[in-house]
Amino acid sequence: MSQTVEIYEETSLPNPLDSVEDVLSDNNWIYSRMNNEELIVDVAGSVFSYRIFFIWQEHMNGLQIMCQYDKEVADNNMELAAESVMQLNRSLWMGHFEINAQKNAPCFRYTTILHDRKNKDHVYNNINDIVDICLAQCEQHQGVFQMLCATDTLDIRSLSLAMMETVGES
Repeated sequence: MSQTVEIYEETSLPNPLDSVEDVLSDNNWIYSRMNNEELIVDVAGSVFSYRIFFIWQEHMNGLQIMCQYDKEVADNNMELAAESVMQLNRSLWMGHFEINAQKNAPCFRYTTILHDRKNKDHVYNNINDIVDICLAQCEQHQGVFQMLCATDTLDIRSLSLAMMETVGES
């Protein structure tokens, strides 16, 4: 009887934040990487600026992206903001909006699982697509949040036009 001994090598998979850095560099965006789990970048939009947080959780193979607007929802519009966010989220296929409880700042959040981290091109393309999705959602709905961040008290009827899905540009 012979025994076979198998040797398993511990191979470390690439950290997806390395691919995030590549995507951000390709866009000429200046970022700050705090550690192996967190990275932040500020990006200018058409009306707002966005702070994008990338948070990697290795034990879950999960990358969370939060794209936060640089303005806060006015206190007098918080109830309407909660209703508006629920309405916006019903129309989304991927990701969701929320209001940051500490700052009252609108935020788009998206989480993905990255199983195939060995394929760096695949991870890069996936992250690039997710960044595009996050920014596109924030830009598409910036009118809603622009109104909610103003100090004027709104009602749902005045906000309904900003919440309508439109086609094309004027």
